[in-house]
Amino acid sequence: MPVLTQPPSMGDLLKYEENPDYCRETVTLLAGTNYPLGAVLGKITASGKYKLSPDTGTDGSEVAVAVLIEAVDATAADATGLIVARGPAIVSKAQLNFDTTVGTAAKIATKEGQLAAAGIVPRDAA
Repeated sequence: MPVLTQPPSMGDLLKYEENPDYCRETVTLLAGTNYPLGAVLGKITASGKYKLSPDTGTDGSEVAVAVLIEAVDATAADATGLIVARGPAIVSKAQLNFDTTVGTAAKIATKEGQLAAAGIVPRDAA
């Protein structure tokens, strides 16, 4: 019998949120990336668009402020996506996806702290 593999779902990522109508937002994601479920996002100050939050930068996106709760392909053009923009919310650390510049434990901890400041708390087990 073949083994079926199911990709991660929103339930694997989002463990708790106070009220979806308050915590979630529909936003524009910057073109050029195939954003996975659990992408840790920053907001570009000048345009208001979101992108993967890099380790450093000067456009505002270097501060992690949201988590994408659906996979979105924006490789060809800007696309809309659903995010957890504010808490209280709990997300699974194992399902978070970071920009390639965020590759060390210290940098990941910094991003998790930035999310926690927005009320989005990453947890090992929830």
